[in-house]
Amino acid sequence: MMSDLTGKLLIAMPGIGDSRFLRSVVLVCAHEPEYAMGIVLNKPMDDLTLPQLLSQLGIEQNIKIPEDAVLSGGPVGTDRGFVVHTGDFHCEGATLDINEDFCLTATRDVLVALASDDAPRESVMALGYSGWGAGQLETEIAENAWIISEPIPDIVFGGRHDTKWTKALKLIGIDAAHLHSAGGSA
Repeated sequence: MMSDLTGKLLIAMPGIGDSRFLRSVVLVCAHEPEYAMGIVLNKPMDDLTLPQLLSQLGIEQNIKIPEDAVLSGGPVGTDRGFVVHTGDFHCEGATLDINEDFCLTATRDVLVALASDDAPRESVMALGYSGWGAGQLETEIAENAWIISEPIPDIVFGGRHDTKWTKALKLIGIDAAHLHSAGGSA
């Protein structure tokens, strides 16, 4: 089995073969032998912002909330919300520590915090997640569908979703113009 990918970025290769993940950047939130789970960081939902979502859920907004887009976190559980955030917010029994820089919470508590002075320093809201069964992600990586990279806060929390894929590639020294849809091996 491949080593633990929890806390790593997956950067989709041009030939990924699944249009839902075309040019996607995914933060792996959990990677176990039985499954893997991540959040797509660069696919904003059409016409849905965080303040709109909080209003729809009846969450009182005690502060001015930025008009950040809600992300489509992946094709699984699209009726569930997930917040990737900095470690300065923690909900006992509900927050998953991804690594020393990033956490994941999927309860109403984090949404209430986002609408108040108790909000984490940085966060991003997503509906849905990306999931893989036992060995599925490892197979996709072996088939050159994904490149693995270290995350940085600007990729995870930054608002320029249209440039995250190219930026993530540049961070590891790859020019997107030089990528081909057919993979190879050395």
